Amino acid sequence: MQGPKLGRIGTGPGTAGVGTGRGYHVRMATQTYSSHRRNDPLYHFVLLPVLLLTIIGSVVNLYESWGDHERMYSASLIVVLSICLSLAAYYARIYALKAQDRAIRVEENFRHYLLTGKPLDSRVGIGQVIALRFAPDAEFPALASRAASEGLAPAAIKQAIKNWRADEYRV
Repeated sequence: MQGPKLGRIGTGPGTAGVGTGRGYHVRMATQTYSSHRRNDPLYHFVLLPVLLLTIIGSVVNLYESWGDHERMYSASLIVVLSICLSLAAYYARIYALKAQDRAIRVEENFRHYLLTGKPLDSRVGIGQVIALRFAPDAEFPALASRAASEGLAPAAIKQAIKNWRADEYRV
């Protein structure tokens, strides 16, 4: 299995229909249930560990300067700032995912309307809609109906998909 390739969206050989020509994203050779999760290397493997080490180092520094009143203020300030920076990184990620969730809900609701002439059932939750985005048009209406009537979990919806439809834009 070939690893992910970094490519310019919508340009070059093999990218027809992939996007608008703006930005970079990681392309997967074939996306399946077992390979659809994506990590952003700079966020997950650089920024988060650095933030964790910064918090640990600042707490150790605070502990070491506990009796020294000259260093106590700056050490406690570093702890507070490193925690605030970690929270900012966390919320920046969460807010981006929430915005993507809303966009996916609208897109899949519109897709369901185009395929069936009806909007998605209101019993289908956001997690289910996000899982349904991987279903091809032929499977989508029936799977959406099952998700609403049986209350399928997102993982069960993804596993029920026979012909996976890749989503290469989610980060």
